[in-house]
Amino acid sequence: MRIVCLSDTHDFHDRLVVPDGDVLLHAGDATMGGKPFQVEAFARWFAARPHRHKIVVAGNHDWMFERTPTQARSLLRDVVYLQDDEITVDGLRIWGSPWQPWFHDWAFNLERGPQIAAKWELIPAGIDVLITHGPPAGILDRTSRGEDVGCADLRRELQRIRPRLHVFGHIHEAYGTVEIDGTRYVNASICTERYHPVQLPIVVDL
Repeated sequence: MRIVCLSDTHDFHDRLVVPDGDVLLHAGDATMGGKPFQVEAFARWFAARPHRHKIVVAGNHDWMFERTPTQARSLLRDVVYLQDDEITVDGLRIWGSPWQPWFHDWAFNLERGPQIAAKWELIPAGIDVLITHGPPAGILDRTSRGEDVGCADLRRELQRIRPRLHVFGHIHEAYGTVEIDGTRYVNASICTERYHPVQLPIVVDL
């Protein structure tokens, strides 16, 4: 199974060259402000990709999915949207969730501790592919200021879930991949810290 990973495209999707694959994942911040015309433009582009399966979660910029979720989801044609939910694709169990620890006044913010931990506790063990918008603590989460800002509650639950692949974004400057204890972690942010869409999609074979 060839999985192509994207995140944080921020309305620059039409500038991307997307590799071929079986599954196309987007880990949130498809738009800059989550306005209906932005969501619709992304949805039209994403649905037109040739990949057999296309799956997306929202990010903190994708306001429409928090404010008017029914309308937002209706714009996603031939695309699977996951929000604390699971889909099985060719035998792979995939779970998606948009939340991140409180970050300014953006969408899908939750306080660290019990509030956000309750979302991660929903994720069942045995998931093959986990998609979250934000990173776990200490894994591809370091800002340009040298701060590790990922979610400690998510990192703790990963010891139980043990996915084969965990895809996220949010921290643009931490783009890259790393493998730890049998899990491949991918920060698939396409935009740099200055919102230049020059970081390439990341391909993972499972």
